[in-house]
Amino acid sequence: MAQEIERKFLVKADFKPMATKKKSITQAYLSSVPGRTVRIRIEDEKGFLTIKGSVNASGTTRFEWEKEILQEEAKTLLALCEPGVIHKTRYIIPEDGGLKFEVDEFYGDNEGLIVAEIELPAEDHQFVKPEWLGEEVTGNPKYFNSMLRKKPFKNW
Repeated sequence: MAQEIERKFLVKADFKPMATKKKSITQAYLSSVPGRTVRIRIEDEKGFLTIKGSVNASGTTRFEWEKEILQEEAKTLLALCEPGVIHKTRYIIPEDGGLKFEVDEFYGDNEGLIVAEIELPAEDHQFVKPEWLGEEVTGNPKYFNSMLRKKPFKNW
């Protein structure tokens, strides 16, 4: 099965000039119990069902399974989700070696929060940290999207 290895950072400076594309995302959770989440997401015109396991001790790696579904199916499933919907724009910023940063600018109850993630081929993979990245928050549960819907940024 698939493993997701990523590191997560706050954003401290303007990143948008480096973005090569962006997409609008709406997501919510059918389940967000400790140890696993089941997420429904609409990215522009596509729907996705994603299951994620708990993170390892370093906070970088976890099981992830994702399947594209019809947008209409995703809209129907969103109505069944737990309370709290996440709205964000995701900006894609390519990096050397085929890597990319995905920078999420949140809206609604999480307005003002901007978080960047980079998926890595291995936990110990080295990459150059751009100047616009701030504090690393990898493994900090309060920055998990499933937690942002329960305890939004506006209440911190």
